[in-house]
Amino acid sequence: MTTRNPTVLVTGATGTQGSAAARQLLAAGWRVRALVRDPAGTGAQALEAAGAEVVPGDMDDRASLDAAIQGAHGVFSVQPTMGYPGTPPGFTVEDEVRMGLNVVEAAHDAGVRHLVYTSVAGVDRSPGIRRWESKWQIEHRIRALGLPHTILRPVRFMENQSNAAMGVRDGVLTDVVKPEVPVQLIAATDIGAFAALAFADPDRYLGQALEIAGDEMTLPQVVDAISRATGVAVAYRAIPLEALTGPDPDARAGYEFANNRGGWQADIPALRELHPSLMDLDTWLRAEGKQQFDALFHG
Repeated sequence: MTTRNPTVLVTGATGTQGSAAARQLLAAGWRVRALVRDPAGTGAQALEAAGAEVVPGDMDDRASLDAAIQGAHGVFSVQPTMGYPGTPPGFTVEDEVRMGLNVVEAAHDAGVRHLVYTSVAGVDRSPGIRRWESKWQIEHRIRALGLPHTILRPVRFMENQSNAAMGVRDGVLTDVVKPEVPVQLIAATDIGAFAALAFADPDRYLGQALEIAGDEMTLPQVVDAISRATGVAVAYRAIPLEALTGPDPDARAGYEFANNRGGWQADIPALRELHPSLMDLDTWLRAEGKQQFDALFHG
């Protein structure tokens, strides 16, 4: 690891990916500067207790970004995604692009030596999903500026399944993926671990775009694993293409991507060579997931 200036600014620091990156960077010995909107919030206080320097700021406020980035060696950049839990009401793809470009421009102007940006797996295969194409725009700007970077492209989060807004509800996981089609999964902890690896080994990771996953299985296999780990019977229900007639075109594009365009294509054995403790679903359920599902089912 570099010793000249081992400070990394983490944006989205109280979110799923940002908090995982902050924890993994702290564990690896980096100084972490966590950008948060509310320093008095529970998530921010937990980061401070873990050893992070908590600084107030907003990715929509360029002045606060410039102040937070000053003197940092690196930046971990992640923005909210339209339609996902935790995003503000009315949040749009344009909002995401604006925030992401603000971080990129601030990092470039500050001369940071390494930006790690989390995008999404499959974004380079033109899936036609608007909330993924926003990330592609941010990727393009990073490359156009010549900013020293690593791009992480995570697949479906394991944590999604334990989120009542988009995962198991009333004992059923509902999704557009056909029952026989495998999907790839990644734990947020491992996204953070790959970020820490990238910062620690720039010779290997600078200029790379890495699709990351820790497991691959069908969604009926996913709910079977959840049922075994929790003792609660969970079923899977696939949504047919004919049912996707609502106002959100991303749902139909997601159906096509998952079922007809090959879906995610992370090389899991190769990733495990880089990160031997990369979690499969069963490991994640034992280490973290069961507690989340217990809160969902019994909380």
